Amino acid sequence: MSTKETNDASFEADVLQNSKPVLVDFWAPWCGPCKAVAPILEEVAAANADKIDVVKLNTDENPQIAAKYGITGIPTLNVYVNGEVVKSLVGALPKPKLLRELEPYLG
Repeated sequence: MSTKETNDASFEADVLQNSKPVLVDFWAPWCGPCKAVAPILEEVAAANADKIDVVKLNTDENPQIAAKYGITGIPTLNVYVNGEVVKSLVGALPKPKLLRELEPYLG
């Protein structure tokens, strides 16, 4: 699996202190669009592992981080660079659109 799970406890180390850009997938097991986007995120993670880390956060199990970043709809995909949110995408995006949105961070 190319994506990795994070949680309230490890979020800072996995995401905020990461030297690479990090795409965080805020998701929940009951969310249909989250399930639809999961295989796309796996492909993006596998193809771009040297450029960006793809991390998943289950919002049901980790409400603190979701609340801290104001996540109200899922799936929400946030891109973090140097610990800061630089892009936020809400909803299940088709792979070509997701790759276009991520292009600045995959260069």
